[in-house]
Amino acid sequence: MTASVAGWLESLSLGWLTVIVVAAFFLASAAIYGVVMWLAIGGRREAFKAVSPGMLPPMGLLFALIVGFLAAQVWSDAGKAQEAVNREASALRSAVILARTFPGQPETRLDALISTYIRDAADNEWPAMAQQRETLTVISAPLADGLRLAIGLSPRTEGEKAVQREIIDSLQAAFDGRRQRIILSESSVNWVKWTGVLIVALLTLIAIAFVHVDNRLTAALAIGLFAAAAAAAVILIAAQQRPFSGQFAVRPDVLLQVLPEP
Repeated sequence: MTASVAGWLESLSLGWLTVIVVAAFFLASAAIYGVVMWLAIGGRREAFKAVSPGMLPPMGLLFALIVGFLAAQVWSDAGKAQEAVNREASALRSAVILARTFPGQPETRLDALISTYIRDAADNEWPAMAQQRETLTVISAPLADGLRLAIGLSPRTEGEKAVQREIIDSLQAAFDGRRQRIILSESSVNWVKWTGVLIVALLTLIAIAFVHVDNRLTAALAIGLFAAAAAAAVILIAAQQRPFSGQFAVRPDVLLQVLPEP
């Protein structure tokens, strides 16, 4: 599966993704069944029958292991992405609260910069991350201005100095959360892994057809069952392979919840 095909599949709704993947697997299964049964004549039939049924468990296990590793990667990336967004939102909320220690122009200015940053992230960065176009080369200007503002504060008491340090730490933590989510937005299941999954699935279907070549109905049922299971596994991974795209993507809702009140 090439990157372009993977991107096209991701753009589909879950319903259409299911229809296309299931149809593709069952068409491939029907083709395998038809070709094997057509070839199963004379000496070839005896050769097919000689394939040991003992091959099926290890091939099925191999397919399950590959799918398990891919699922673990996908779910881990999604969890880390949500964690990065939560950490970013928590840091920004802390900065907003701590800014109350410096009422007047500093508080108002920092609130405005954080609001601009959050809206820019939700409106511009999220769509770019969904398409894997966002990079670390562009520094968020509002967040950088907020950090410079915090560094330039003039605390008068030891308490204000401690708060200033906390604001700086919070904004740096927000920077780190942003970096992490952008890095994670570039993660996906590459075409080599998809190719491995599909090849193992097709080889297992062929092995099932060989083992049950004597009984066409049994072969059709076994091939159909494995094709359905393989399609379900592919749908499960394809629907969630990128943390910031698709129906199960990480959303900016948590960030929007910490917008400073006007």
